[in-house]
Amino acid sequence: MSRTFLMLALVASLAACTAERAPVAAEPQPAPVTDQPAEDVPPATAPAAMQIEPETATDGVAQNSGPDGDRDLARFDGYGDVRFGTAAADMERAWGGRLATLGKEGNESCYFMTPTWVEMPAEFNFMIGDGRFARYGTESDRFTAPGGGRVGMTKGEIAKRYDGRIEERPHKYTDGQYLRITDPAGGKGVLVFETDGKADAAAVTEWRVGLAPEVDYVEGCS
Repeated sequence: MSRTFLMLALVASLAACTAERAPVAAEPQPAPVTDQPAEDVPPATAPAAMQIEPETATDGVAQNSGPDGDRDLARFDGYGDVRFGTAAADMERAWGGRLATLGKEGNESCYFMTPTWVEMPAEFNFMIGDGRFARYGTESDRFTAPGGGRVGMTKGEIAKRYDGRIEERPHKYTDGQYLRITDPAGGKGVLVFETDGKADAAAVTEWRVGLAPEVDYVEGCS
């Protein structure tokens, strides 16, 4: 074997050893797979299943969380969850929505509160007497009184619905009447229908439910 061949074999052997000892470069690892996009996604384009609607509240009063807007919650002891005797400061929470205050600046002992969707106070209103909820009433035919009476019904129809329970009183300003009905359960609440006449064909023009003496007020707070 020639010296040249031995030298070449030695060089090759050393090269092989060096190659075995040389660090092997790490292969690039694939990026982790996630279900999130590579960039921030604006709320408006995030998947619908991931969007959470926050609760809307102002000053601790939940909006549209209760009977606000419901027109069939009349009771002899209040309206929906708002019971007679509720403090004026607690009315919005019990009602479940905003209430506008009317007339308090002129008479703090008697004034009205109305839901924000009311266009005119006569449509629907709560009366506050001596700081507490004492009465509610309406001149609209969209609301149903306890027992099923409505504005626009005739006196005859009311008489059938509340048979044997009506006390008739003369109207203070017209030829109509006040049809006064007490709570059949024995509570203190009273329902009053006002009519535009005395005959059975006379129409109901408004009604209210409340506690005495406020339920018998015929001029707002008097």
